[in-house]
Amino acid sequence: MKFSVGVEYAIHCLLYMVNAEEGKSVGIRDLATFQGISETYLSKVYAKLSKSGIIKSIPGVKGGYALARNAEEITFWDVVEAVEGSEPFFQCAEIRQNNILLDKDNLPDTYTKCPCLIKVVMSEAEEEMRKYLSNKTLAWLYDEVYNKILPKEMKHATIEWFNNARK
Repeated sequence: MKFSVGVEYAIHCLLYMVNAEEGKSVGIRDLATFQGISETYLSKVYAKLSKSGIIKSIPGVKGGYALARNAEEITFWDVVEAVEGSEPFFQCAEIRQNNILLDKDNLPDTYTKCPCLIKVVMSEAEEEMRKYLSNKTLAWLYDEVYNKILPKEMKHATIEWFNNARK
C-alpha cells in the first residue's frame, strides 16, 4: 500500500490554511507556489478535499479556499479518505478457492463460510492505521510544527507571506 503524493500535498497545504483569517481564502496558485508543487495537480487534490467537506470554495476575484471545519475536526484519516477514496486497501480475491487440490464443486466450509485469514490480518492492520491517523488532527500538526519545530521567525514569515499573497 502506498499513498499518492496527493495526500502529502493536501496535508502540507491544509496546514497553511489553519491561520487564514475568518472570511479570507487561500488561492491554489499561492499554495502551489509556496510549496513548489504543481498547481494543476493541487487543483485536482483540492477538488477532492472540497467534495469531502474538508475545505470550501470562496468565490470572487480574491477567491480561493478556506477550511470548512475547525482544524481540530480534520484528521489525517479524513484527508487520506478524501484523496485516496474509502475503498479498503487490501482487496481479497479469494484465490484460496483456486487451489488445484480442491474439489471446486464441493469446497469445505473453511473455504466458503470462514473469511480468508490473510484478509482478516490485512483488515485489522488497516483498522489500526485508521485509528492512529484519526487521532492526528490538523490542529495537532499545526501546534507541533508552528509551536515546537519551526523557529518563531519562520512561523511569522509564513503567515505574512500568505497574507501578502492575497492582497
